[in-house]
Amino acid sequence: MSSETGNAASSSIVYVVDDDESMREAVSRLLRSVGLRVEVFASAHEFLAFQMPDAPSCLILDVRLKGQSGLAVQEQIAVGELRVPIVFMTAHGDIAMSVKAMKAGAMDFLAKPFRDQDMLDAVASALGKDEERREADRSVADLHRRYSSLTPREREVMGLVASGLMNKQIAAEMNLSEITVKIHRGHAMKKMESRSLADFVLKAEALGVKSPQSIATPQRVQRG
Repeated sequence: MSSETGNAASSSIVYVVDDDESMREAVSRLLRSVGLRVEVFASAHEFLAFQMPDAPSCLILDVRLKGQSGLAVQEQIAVGELRVPIVFMTAHGDIAMSVKAMKAGAMDFLAKPFRDQDMLDAVASALGKDEERREADRSVADLHRRYSSLTPREREVMGLVASGLMNKQIAAEMNLSEITVKIHRGHAMKKMESRSLADFVLKAEALGVKSPQSIATPQRVQRG
C-alpha cells in the first residue's frame, strides 16, 4: 500500500483497490491532478485492514481481484458497517454484474477503459454523497446532545407537545399551571434551538420522542 497527498487543503480521501499496479497508478495520478488525497491498495485485505481517517471518502473498487471479487468485498463492507460510497471499475463487466452492484448500493459502475472525466464525475458525486451522509449524522448527534441537556420535565413537555397537546391540556396532564408549562416549553425550545413550534415538533419526531404511554390518548385530548 502507498499513500499520495494532493492539495493539502483537501480533506477528502479516495481509496483505490486494484491488483493491477499500472491501473492503480493511473487512477491515482488522475485523482491527484485535481487535488485529491489518494490511498492505493493491491488487495481488499490491505484496504479492510487500513485505519480510515474520519473524513469524506469514497472507494474505487475493481470488480475482479485476485482471489476475491469486488462484489464480495462490497458485501464484506456492508456487513462490517463501513459506510463508504463505492465506484466499481472493470474490464469484464456485464449488465447482471452492474445491476447487482448498484442494487447493493454502489454509486457507479465504470467499464475499462473509461474516460477520465467519467471517473472524476463519479468520484465527485460519491464524495458529495458521503459528505451529505456525514452532515446528516452530525445533525442527529447534535440533536441528541441537545436533548440530553433537557430536564425530565422539559422532556415530558416536549413529548406532549409532539403528541399534539396544547399548553392547557399539558398542564392538566402534568398537574401543573399553564404558565409553568409555558416556561418548561420555552426552556426546552431554547435548548433545542427551535425558533418555532413546528421546528420543535419536527426535532421531537426526528428523535423519536413520544409522550408517556399512560397519558395523552386521543379521547382525553378531545375532552381537554
